[in-house]
Amino acid sequence: MRVQVVDHPLVAHKLTVLREKTTPSPVFRLLTEELVTLLAYEATRTVRVEPVGIETPVATTTGTGLTKPTPLVVPILRAGLGMLEGMVKLLPTAEVGFLGMARNEETLDVITYAERLPDDLTGRQVYVLDPMLATGGTLREAIKFLFKRGATEVTCICLLAAPEGLKVLEEELADANVNIVLASIDEKLNDKAYIVPGLGDAGDRLYGVVG
Repeated sequence: MRVQVVDHPLVAHKLTVLREKTTPSPVFRLLTEELVTLLAYEATRTVRVEPVGIETPVATTTGTGLTKPTPLVVPILRAGLGMLEGMVKLLPTAEVGFLGMARNEETLDVITYAERLPDDLTGRQVYVLDPMLATGGTLREAIKFLFKRGATEVTCICLLAAPEGLKVLEEELADANVNIVLASIDEKLNDKAYIVPGLGDAGDRLYGVVG
């Protein structure tokens, strides 16, 4: 497992505005999209490509194209949906699947409540979108789910991570072909398993509080 924190002034700036509690939802959504595109630029450095012949207005030449099968982007519902547009702007030919996983706030167990993915992911590179890597439980189960379907490489793009969550992933996925790309590793989890200083509940800040 490899962890990368993207060190860039624009990433730090956009994350700072996201953290501010007075940032309204429309601005939060826009900045999330922009931030994900910046993170995705680094996360896709290992995307598989092959030479392709093309003809320019002047001459024939050899360029670069994505190999088949194309990458699969999987947002974790619901907050991961707020990251999808920023990702597909960079990878418009990628296929998109969905995985609904949620943490029980009392037991902290992970529940899978929805899934829309190919049955066979053999040979696929998969990009998982989940804003917050807190306890690590949801992301751990999502990664295991994808590898069971045959994925060969899983790259997770998150806005924030807590050290506790990264430790959980490292303990169980140390030897797996997993990349974690982040804007920041924060200080800790509080007693309610929220990231500190964090940015609050990403889903609620993206879409509002749903009762």
